[in-house]
Amino acid sequence: MPAASALDWVFTVFPAMLRLTCAVACALAALAVRTPPVSTPLLVVVVTLLTGWSLLFAAWMVWRDARGLVMAVDIGLTVGTCLLIRHLVASEVLPGEVSWVAIQASTSVIIAQFVLPMSRSIPAGLLVAAAYGLGAHLAGNDDEAIGHLVTLTVQTGATAALANVARRSSRLADAAFAGYQQAAGAALSARAAREAERQQNRDLHDTVLSTLTVVGLGGVGGQTPLLRKRAASDLRTLAALAGSREPAYVPSPAADPLGGGRVIALDQRLRLLLGRLPELRAHVTLEPCEVPAPVAEAIAHSAAEALSNVLRHAPGATASVRLTRAGQAVSVEVADDGPGFDPETVPRHRYGLRESVHGRMATVGGRAEVESAPGRGTRIRLEWSDVD
Repeated sequence: MPAASALDWVFTVFPAMLRLTCAVACALAALAVRTPPVSTPLLVVVVTLLTGWSLLFAAWMVWRDARGLVMAVDIGLTVGTCLLIRHLVASEVLPGEVSWVAIQASTSVIIAQFVLPMSRSIPAGLLVAAAYGLGAHLAGNDDEAIGHLVTLTVQTGATAALANVARRSSRLADAAFAGYQQAAGAALSARAAREAERQQNRDLHDTVLSTLTVVGLGGVGGQTPLLRKRAASDLRTLAALAGSREPAYVPSPAADPLGGGRVIALDQRLRLLLGRLPELRAHVTLEPCEVPAPVAEAIAHSAAEALSNVLRHAPGATASVRLTRAGQAVSVEVADDGPGFDPETVPRHRYGLRESVHGRMATVGGRAEVESAPGRGTRIRLEWSDVD
């Protein structure tokens, strides 16, 4: 609930409860002392009228919206009561600003500040103060007239300031929250755009650039069926990127990163991958294993990048691919006996391992480990677990 709406609810319920409480207290106090010059018939009529009005006021505040009209009636009744002080309050209880009419007047002043805008609430409060001063003067007690007139004036100013601060604070809180939501939305959009860009770069790196590198290094000779097949696949990838500007798979923050429960056989997915690399010499051990579709795609593409690196950087090397599952964890290990490399010397701008392996596994909550050293081959371990 916006802060302004919450404050409006408080400024509705609080005046209603205050008016009801005041009605009960004033009725008991008024009827308790009826010594002259109090006119008992008039006192009973006024107390009955004010009590009935308090019930109607509370109901009106909660269920109706005409607050200007209800406050006009409330102020009018209070002003009339103040002007009749000499007939409603005993002389011995009038001094000291503690008579039931003084309580009635103070309550009306406070309620007006919470219900009405400041442009109307302050004049209403001053009207009640003036009426009380005049009523107490007519009752023959100028000290009470001046004293409570000042008290009501101060109450008007202080309560109006408090209500204005509360209203201003609620508006600022709503504005700050709206700004936060706007900034959060912009950050989410920027994050999605960055992730889409990274995914497109990975797609380009793993397809077109990988094929061109293999051809450039002499890994595929002449017009072979394999080269035509890979070139056709790469062309479809480029067409998809150019046509839709959307990557093949973009994990959306609002979507289920695990594909909504659809699972596929990871071992079959890896066999399909290895079938596209006949030039690679590899020992393969694949346990039957089913995982969510996005996880299978992430692992398969990461393994493809690892195997492409073997073809590009370790021609003639023997590779091994091993898929195992232990409990809820799945791991794929790609190793080769090639020349190896020093991972610390890989430039940070290179996309291969950073995005195509580490970045891709991170999108599905997995991780990758790369172990290599010059002359000791390379081992890449891909891990994912469906246990948080």
